[in-house]
Amino acid sequence: MPRKFFGTDGIRGLANTEPMTPATALRVGMAAGAYFTNGSHRHRVVIGKDTRLSGYMLEPALVAGFTAVGMDVFLVGPMPTPAVAMLTRALRCDLGVMISASHNPFHDNGIKLFGPDGYKLSDAAEREIEAMILGETQPRPAEAAKLGRAKRLDDADGRYIEFAKSTLPKGQKLSGLKIVVDCANGAAYKVAPAVLWELEAEVISIGVKPDGFNINKDCGSTQPKALQEAVVAHGADIGIALDGDADRLVMVDERGSVIDGDQLMAVIAESWQGQGRLAGKTLVATVMSNLGLERFVNGLGIELLRTKVGDRYVLEAMREQGFNLGGEQSGHIILSDFATTGDGLVAGLQVLAALCESGKKASEFCQRFAPYPQLLRNVRHAGGKPLELPAVQLAIDTAEKRLGKQGRVVIRPSGTEPLIRVMAEGEDQTLVETVVADIVTALEQAAA
Repeated sequence: MPRKFFGTDGIRGLANTEPMTPATALRVGMAAGAYFTNGSHRHRVVIGKDTRLSGYMLEPALVAGFTAVGMDVFLVGPMPTPAVAMLTRALRCDLGVMISASHNPFHDNGIKLFGPDGYKLSDAAEREIEAMILGETQPRPAEAAKLGRAKRLDDADGRYIEFAKSTLPKGQKLSGLKIVVDCANGAAYKVAPAVLWELEAEVISIGVKPDGFNINKDCGSTQPKALQEAVVAHGADIGIALDGDADRLVMVDERGSVIDGDQLMAVIAESWQGQGRLAGKTLVATVMSNLGLERFVNGLGIELLRTKVGDRYVLEAMREQGFNLGGEQSGHIILSDFATTGDGLVAGLQVLAALCESGKKASEFCQRFAPYPQLLRNVRHAGGKPLELPAVQLAIDTAEKRLGKQGRVVIRPSGTEPLIRVMAEGEDQTLVETVVADIVTALEQAAA
């Protein structure tokens, strides 16, 4: 059954428009607080946010909701999503909340919820909370004497900085590395440069002047041009670009070339395999990760397990089967030895540690494989089930046969729009373009 509020990554929408209004945020606070109230102890929630203007509107509304049902609130201000997940566990809170729309523009916002274990909520938990938000079941307000309190957690930055540093081997430093870090004018604008500096790198920081409007604007992991230019201009060894809530990253080598999530996962997988740290000798990625990554890790004796698109599916597979490394081509990398969600900074530190150990330049070390030509096209349709039409199925079958073992075809409907996403990759660029065009034509004719 479709849900009204919760999507694939919490609740998200246009600021001050349903569901991103203070009225709904108040109900979310009451409902989530009531759901996680269990026992007679003082219940606690930690709330972090990124740097969007609308965070000032949503944060106090959530605080009102949580305190109304008797929960005490820790406010940590601008803080990466993975830091909120970490603090939820470290502070023994019953619940964690991140106010962010990740890599979206400033006018969007969202509410992500974490359980006491630091993991995002299950579908079942979200359904129960949503029922309370909609008024199907009513959260019980606390008695006047049992209302919650709210206070600022002054050492939150320091706690996360020390945590991030602790993910490197004892004594590991980044001395001698000149690093440009782009914090996307977002949640990591204080902590990311501090971590790198304390690890003795020479740090040039950009995207660290948030004004409420410039989060992710012409900067960050989704728009790395500013980082590319800064790395070259400063003669840096490498660059790191985070997104607005710092749960994903891309990197840039000393020549200004982008190192995407697939290449970063290859670096970490090879490094961990060599250290005997890669659980199950398996890397978990989605169907969108490049075939070149699969061939590269297979050559190292590492299996690539593919999931549906979405970090939640990657994490589900990791938890179910005990694997500790997974992620997406977009740079959302999950290292479950350290974190319960993607952490751009911590993933970047693993790459930097391996780079230091190699003694090589980033362009030599971080571009681990030659990507196969990959093409993605979106086809809009008027509804129905166009993928079930015989002409479309024939086009897909023909494409798969033409590519054979030297390529892949991935066809998937969008979860949010009437679109069919058509992706193919293979050794022959011309053949990839041809088979994608044939499938797109069949879909367009079906939609006509």
